[in-house]
Amino acid sequence: MTDDELVSMKEQVYKDPRPEAYFEQYYERSQTKQPNWVYELVRVLTAIYGYVFFRMRCISSDKVPLSGPVILAPNHFSFMDHFFAGTFTRRKVRFMAKSQLFSGPLRHVYTHGGVFPVRRGFRDEKAFATANIILRNGGVVCMYCEGGRSRTGQLAEQAKPGIGRLALESGATIVPVAIHGSSKVRNWKRLQFPKVTVQYGEPFRYEQTDEPTRNQQQVVADEIFTEIKVLYAGLDQHGRAGVARRVRAERRGSGAATA
Repeated sequence: MTDDELVSMKEQVYKDPRPEAYFEQYYERSQTKQPNWVYELVRVLTAIYGYVFFRMRCISSDKVPLSGPVILAPNHFSFMDHFFAGTFTRRKVRFMAKSQLFSGPLRHVYTHGGVFPVRRGFRDEKAFATANIILRNGGVVCMYCEGGRSRTGQLAEQAKPGIGRLALESGATIVPVAIHGSSKVRNWKRLQFPKVTVQYGEPFRYEQTDEPTRNQQQVVADEIFTEIKVLYAGLDQHGRAGVARRVRAERRGSGAATA
């Protein structure tokens, strides 16, 4: 196996047979309660894991607003992307996760850590309602433009419309996030540990729109995904050090211009 090859992923289960009522408890908790100490514990443990094994670093985490509703919009290659995206901001990030994860003892870790389910294979209105309530209360929600994980190691061709819907319905600030290197995180099984870089882009927002059309949702989703692709391409071309130098130079130039 070469460094460019990926360890295979399990086949995805696209439809959760459990009824909507089963997940009501998780939606209700996410809508009414904040993540507790479980969030901080998991954050510390996964941060140590990320720093030690994946040499995880970030660029421009200060782009994430310190208050107000925010949607973090990363690309998605690995189950670790939740932790990579949320490690570098002190704000508690709430995540949508596929409903199949809410089984066994780990379901308690997810729900107390602020994660809420989205039912695979269904139009899950409760998941969107939960995300909107969190944002309305000034929280941070992480939602992937591509929906599920990419299985090819490459960014998807097109975004899913869901993030466009959430951006328009909420009017929240969007922060595009490029997670570079996580496509090979599962190669740890072959004792290969990629270097992971998380870069946060310039925040922006759309005017709140009630009941946006499917076309409006797709247009906004594609625009958000374009921002992610630009960040990702920069990391691909220039590497972590090159992008970091460029960001520092831009900040020095901006500081000199405003002095």
